[in-house]
Amino acid sequence: MLIINIKDNESIDKALKRFKKKFEKTGVLRSLRSRSAFHKPSVVRRQEVIRAAYKERTYGVSSND
Repeated sequence: MLIINIKDNESIDKALKRFKKKFEKTGVLRSLRSRSAFHKPSVVRRQEVIRAAYKERTYGVSSND
């Protein structure tokens, strides 16, 4: 359960923004969406490999040194 303590003279907007950040970090919504449909483990692994290869190409350090 998320608890957000509102400080003195703090606007509701700032408190709501802090709540949204905390909620995002918990990953509840992401897990709910992933559970909405079944994905075969082989498909999930393949997507992870493809994503890792993309990240390596995009952000990886070149080994031409």
